[in-house]
Amino acid sequence: MRVVIQRVSEAAVTTMETMAGPRVEARVAGKIGPGLLVLAGFEDADGEADIAWMAGKIARLRLFADDDGVMNRSVVEAGGEILAVSQFTLYASVRKGNRPSWSRAARGEVSQPLFERFVAKLAAELGKPVPTGVFGADMQVSLVNDGPVTVSIDSKAPD
Repeated sequence: MRVVIQRVSEAAVTTMETMAGPRVEARVAGKIGPGLLVLAGFEDADGEADIAWMAGKIARLRLFADDDGVMNRSVVEAGGEILAVSQFTLYASVRKGNRPSWSRAARGEVSQPLFERFVAKLAAELGKPVPTGVFGADMQVSLVNDGPVTVSIDSKAPD
């Protein structure tokens, strides 16, 4: 399991929906104020241990400033929110040629249940609901990166 975490002042994910006739309308699927935007990707080898470890790690990461301005508080301690978006492209391989391969990324029928369990575990760790994008949809993610602070974590290489 791989994630990219961004500390944000705000973030939102929208989808484009076709309405009656030729109209297309943007719909906000998930939105947060201060907190973390979590982009999550899965491979076939991922399981419950990866989900539990990653959700706990994200909830406890000290990415928010304390009273002295030092990144010493977690999203839970800061009272922040989390927006989670599934992103298979985190498993891009660019070793051969210029066209990325996503052969390590789990297919939708595998990754969707993993993502749903991950979001449920994040919500339990956070103590409040975690909004998400729409799995498998073409989404637009907007954010104001706070810092900027961006961290990537792989459950198979947790260094």
